Amino acid sequence: MTEAASEPTWFATLGPRLVSATRRLGEQTEFYGKSLAATADAVRRYPGEVLRLIAEMGMGSGALAVIGGTVGIIGFLTLTTGALVAVQGYDTLSNIGVEALTGFLSAFFNVRMIAPCTAGVALAATIGAGTTAQLGAMRINEEIDALEVMGIRAITYLSSTRIIAGILVVIPLYAVAVLMSFFAAKFGTIYIYGQSRGVYEHYFSTFLRPTDLFWSFLAALTMAAGVMVVHTYYGFTATGGPAGVGEAVGRSVRSSMIVTAFVCLMISLSIYGQSGNFNLSG
Repeated sequence: MTEAASEPTWFATLGPRLVSATRRLGEQTEFYGKSLAATADAVRRYPGEVLRLIAEMGMGSGALAVIGGTVGIIGFLTLTTGALVAVQGYDTLSNIGVEALTGFLSAFFNVRMIAPCTAGVALAATIGAGTTAQLGAMRINEEIDALEVMGIRAITYLSSTRIIAGILVVIPLYAVAVLMSFFAAKFGTIYIYGQSRGVYEHYFSTFLRPTDLFWSFLAALTMAAGVMVVHTYYGFTATGGPAGVGEAVGRSVRSSMIVTAFVCLMISLSIYGQSGNFNLSG
């Protein structure tokens, strides 16, 4: 009578799993370094490819282009979050008799936290996921190997160009995101809740700081760079056929969401962690 072999314990597999995780971390770090270091070379050698990717990422292709591409997705998401600021902000402040400060909430929270984080999530779900799927399909079809055989540096041509395009395209996309969040909060407060336009605009303009907008754009650019390097890595290293590409897309979206939240948190702490540039007295 034979006995079935016992499964290895969790502690027995801890060492190999730590070694594997460390190796993957090193591979990712090496890929990120090579991709970022080759960005200048990508602009010099492949300007046409960069422009093509900017157009593709901004307006999308196929079914995504029908609904306005990435611009439409980000605009719709920030429109809903801006409306939530009006709904929650006005109702909450009216309970203590200071609903006039709804304009302050829009100028303060939309710029510093809501719009950057929402735009980062939208970038990961649209541009980022599409990038992983494209590169993953090229990998399993051996197109990346063919480029390398032809003497074309695949990381520069495929990864660095997409990182540059993602950073550049986020500038107009984020402008749309901020404007839509401002519009939704203002429309809901003035036309739905009936607050005076002058009261709303007074507090909105008083607390809207140009430096906050600058740091908000910087956060969006940093998140875009983080999202693109993560998604290009997972697409570049996809294996296992179509199922492997789908798995790579899922892992890349999960990782880029973590990167987006971490970048937003770190930038907010570094800029507003001490004083916050905020004073309210009455």
